[in-house]
Amino acid sequence: MLLRARLTNLCCSLRSVLNAPRHSCIHLKLSSLANSQVSSSFLDNECTDFLPWLERKSGSRISSTLCIGKSSYGRSLFASKIIQTGDCILQVPYSVQITMDNLCPEIRSLISDEVGNIAKLAIVILVEQKSGEVSEWDPYISRLPLAGELHNTIFWSENELEMICHSSVYQETAKLKSQIKRDFLAVSPVFECFPQIFGDFTYTDFMHACALVGSRAWGSMEGLSLIPFADFLNHEGVSEAIVLSDDDKQCSEVVADRDYAPGEQVLISYGKFSNATLMLDFGFTLPYNNHDEVEIQLDIPRSDLLHDMKIELLQQYLVPTTKEMNSSKYSVNTFTIKEVRSARGKGKGVPQSLRAFARILSCTTPQELDDLVMEAAKTDGRLARRPLNNINKEIQAHLMLSSLFTQLSDQRIATIKSLDSLSPSIFPVRKQMALDLLGGEVRILKSASTWLENYCSTLRLQSIEDY
Repeated sequence: MLLRARLTNLCCSLRSVLNAPRHSCIHLKLSSLANSQVSSSFLDNECTDFLPWLERKSGSRISSTLCIGKSSYGRSLFASKIIQTGDCILQVPYSVQITMDNLCPEIRSLISDEVGNIAKLAIVILVEQKSGEVSEWDPYISRLPLAGELHNTIFWSENELEMICHSSVYQETAKLKSQIKRDFLAVSPVFECFPQIFGDFTYTDFMHACALVGSRAWGSMEGLSLIPFADFLNHEGVSEAIVLSDDDKQCSEVVADRDYAPGEQVLISYGKFSNATLMLDFGFTLPYNNHDEVEIQLDIPRSDLLHDMKIELLQQYLVPTTKEMNSSKYSVNTFTIKEVRSARGKGKGVPQSLRAFARILSCTTPQELDDLVMEAAKTDGRLARRPLNNINKEIQAHLMLSSLFTQLSDQRIATIKSLDSLSPSIFPVRKQMALDLLGGEVRILKSASTWLENYCSTLRLQSIEDY
């Protein structure tokens, strides 16, 4: 169904791979369904010819242990016989993977370098879709999800997006739609140069193709590729199995991370992604996601008498590295909160940089700011990373964060309670995605708030004992 590693470098060059021959004369009997030990009750009868086609096209076996079936998440891969931990369960040669090299040079030469790699590969899909049954990739392209079957947040209506307006994914959705729009405007002249190839493609067509690539393509330092058959594998948050590229073998492969009985759905990990990322990039969520997180923003109020001094200090001491600055999500006052799993723990879910920001925010005199600078110079050079000498100030700074987390949590709880009264036009699956997202964020915010309150209680006890 969905397969993708989070792309960390969309500007990297595309992998050079062998182009599959347009007319293969190889006829191999390598179907994984032959001698299958599994019941056919869940098999996808529309796809029984898919793996044999791909194996004929590649001239090699793709998998002898997997078959295509149907699950609640759509098409999925199931064990057709016993699979043991460490078994290589599929190998897809580079020669039957779709990359930018599948696009004719005349078109590729006209595409600006400013166009993202996802958009470039989306053009390949558009060309193959236009070709229809004539396309050598039609057995694959024709089985990709239709626009109405995708639930990435870029396809949500305004009413549906209102359900997640308090989460950072709301803004990230707007950013992604803007990027797709820019790419569409940049490649539209290319479409116009080849009307016989592209026809009348619309922005909606282009956005759908980008979503297919963004949710299915596997990224590496060399580029992007769509991996037929392998992209029917679904995601499990705790799985350790991933798609690996072996340049020596010239193939991508998956090694099972646990045992499977015949008929069990085989799962891999797309990455350690939060529900916010999963719904933005892949169009689904998990009921309980261990990798959930909450992105928050803190600002120095304009009414703060020390506003300019604090801004200057933040820019001087908390400016991100060049690598971090390249991230579109990074801001000097943007922080990511993770779940604090133990009230007595070290608060790993509450970033030290956020606590430092709160300490700076709590300062009310220039002398207090100067003291922080002097302390940083005497220690490790990091501003406000140590507890304030004034315990009351330290408590005040952390209670401010706790109060903020409680407020953000209450906003999400109010939204959750209002979901039952929403318009019936909203997709039920998207409503459930919103519930999964908001429920996870509430859990994280409450855990962080509890830890902060316990931290402040400990400081009070120490203050009484010292007194």
